[in-house]
This record gives sequence, structure tokens and C-alpha cells, in this order.
Amino acid sequence: MRSTDLVVTRWGARFRGRRLPCAIGRGGMSGSKSEGDGATPVGVWRIVGAKYRADRVWCRADTAFPLSPISPGDIWSDDPADPAYNHGLRAPGHRFSHERMRRGDRLYDLVLVTDYNWPNAKPGAGSAIFLHRWRKPRHPTEGCVAFAPKDLRWIAQNWTQTSRLIVRG
Repeated sequence: MRSTDLVVTRWGARFRGRRLPCAIGRGGMSGSKSEGDGATPVGVWRIVGAKYRADRVWCRADTAFPLSPISPGDIWSDDPADPAYNHGLRAPGHRFSHERMRRGDRLYDLVLVTDYNWPNAKPGAGSAIFLHRWRKPRHPTEGCVAFAPKDLRWIAQNWTQTSRLIVRG
């Protein structure tokens, strides 16, 4: 492991010499993730991009990954029957189950997108594993890793091309 790796355990995270509290999936951590199990997948992942609510947060353009604003019609497919499973798409007219990216709450004001089961998604193996804002300290997610808003922004600003997300069960 490198100091530029974000290491997540059941007890918190470590990144660039800092310890950060975080929340994981309500299903704990799993080496055999499946859609809807609420588990955070164990493994090594990369951040492949980020989405943000331009009307709510300011994001620096000099991050190590592409940034794009969340539009009202942005969705993420979570339906294993969808040919675009575990990919970001645009609504309306998408007939498969999906998650809206532009939420009323603040959880997705800044979303770091991982390469878990992406880009060649295996149907049913889990979708939408993001780093995002937590609802409240240590409140479980649906499988994502969630942080305090200030810590999430700090992670985004300090991420490098060689950084990895390491989830250890």
C-alpha cells in the first residue's frame, strides 16, 4: 500500500496520513457483492470520475479525474436486465430501474465514481459503488463508502493518478 491509497475498513479510513471516519454498506463488507445486498465490495478500485451539484458545491477543475456537473436528468442504472447496467445515463424514457443522481437530499452533492464492476459490468454483481457524503456519522449506506462533506472534498482534492481505493474486509 502507498500513502496515496485510501484504505477503508469497518472502523474507518486512512488516506495521506489522516484517519477519517466513514460509513460503509448496511450489509457490511463482502467479497461476493450482489445487486441489492447493501454490502460494500472488498477489493481495490480506482476513481474514474466525479459528479457534482453545481448549484450546491464548488469543485476545483484540477482534480486527478474528470469532473462533470449533475444535470436534472442524470441517472445510474441499477437493473441487471438493463444493457446499460451500472452506467450513468440520461432520463426521461429509460424504462429500466435506476437511481436518480440529482437528489433532493445532499448525499450526492459530490460523488466520486469508482470502477467497481465498470465499465464491463457483470449483471447482478452490484452497481453504483460511489464515495459520497454521509447522511450522518457512520449511518450505513446501500453499499457505497460515505464521508463527512469536508473529508470527501479533501479526498477529491488530494487524489492522485496513482491513488487507489482499497476496501479491506
